[in-house]
Amino acid sequence: MSVLVLLLAVSAACCVGFGFVLQQNAAQKAPLGDFLSFRLLLDLMRVPRWQAGIALMVAGMALGAIALGKGEISLVEPLLATNLLFALALSRHQTKQPLGRQGWTGLALLAGGVTAFIVAGEPRGGHAVSDPVRHWLIIGAMLGAAMVLTTYAKRSRLSWGPVLLATAAGLLYGVQDALTRVSGTRFGAGGLTELLTGWQPYGVLALGVTGLVLVQSAFETAPLRMSLPALTAAQPLAGILCGVGFLGDRLHTDTGALAWEAAGLAAIVAGIVLLGLHPAMPRGTARREPARDLQAR
Repeated sequence: MSVLVLLLAVSAACCVGFGFVLQQNAAQKAPLGDFLSFRLLLDLMRVPRWQAGIALMVAGMALGAIALGKGEISLVEPLLATNLLFALALSRHQTKQPLGRQGWTGLALLAGGVTAFIVAGEPRGGHAVSDPVRHWLIIGAMLGAAMVLTTYAKRSRLSWGPVLLATAAGLLYGVQDALTRVSGTRFGAGGLTELLTGWQPYGVLALGVTGLVLVQSAFETAPLRMSLPALTAAQPLAGILCGVGFLGDRLHTDTGALAWEAAGLAAIVAGIVLLGLHPAMPRGTARREPARDLQAR
């Protein structure tokens, strides 16, 4: 594994994790009338804490895009999932909660799962699948699942809604990472002209904005512990599926390697859930304030 890819991916995870906490601190005070509306973004744009969170998220996405351009998505995605460790670190600083047994167990599972998946699978590049049908089948399945989850989230806004929205956003972000990788390849092959004549960069933008609305709506209606685990777990799984499915990423497929890869992914998800449900994660408040009062925050 390239040390540069490792540093870029972990730095991206750090920025994204810190950014998510700052965004949720602001979004939880947004009016519920903005739920699943682009007005939510317009209201939050006036909040300094949310601006800082978005700036960190954008920096993380830029670092992640560079990492995806230099390494396989099946390698980078598990590393990006460690953003939860940095989110927990900032949350602990805010809440003064110790890690405890749950925190250390979650940390060990997440770190061990990422290590097991990468060591056993040894992600490496291959030839991307040129058949557009396969591309659209996988992308369509991800987008369709996100739409179904969002539809059900509207019906259960204050119960399971945040979890469903965060899962949907994670699926979109996983596809966005795959399209970012394709966009980088097109740019490397033919420069800006080649990049802008393809649909992929516009897909990256559309998925990013849509995912942002879903994430902020999830942050708005529930504590971070309800949304961030689902978001963090769904994104790498969707990204790895796209990487192996049509980007040409290759993993070891012998019986032993597959067992360790499956165990690694299971440990990653378990660690994410334990860390996401840790008492240090912000609980949020039940108070709702008018949009015009958000700027003061």
